[in-house]
Amino acid sequence: TLHLIRFKTAFLARRTFTTSARQLRNKVPEAQKLFQEDNGLPVHIKGGTSDVMLYRATMILSGIGTCYSLYWLLLAAAPQKNA
Repeated sequence: TLHLIRFKTAFLARRTFTTSARQLRNKVPEAQKLFQEDNGLPVHIKGGTSDVMLYRATMILSGIGTCYSLYWLLLAAAPQKNA
């Protein structure tokens, strides 16, 4: 019975995947046209507002992480005070 359950599950998963895959539309040509357009924007922000927000959040988090790392590096390099 366990083998039969596995077979039915695999069959249903394969059937669901193949039927839903046929309904998807190929968006690659549109994306290629957008990213290859010569509009003076860097490629990492050509995707629109969401790409700009993601880029800015990444830069802010990178800056905070760098400052935090430098703080702890300087703290570790400073001589310890003897009490």
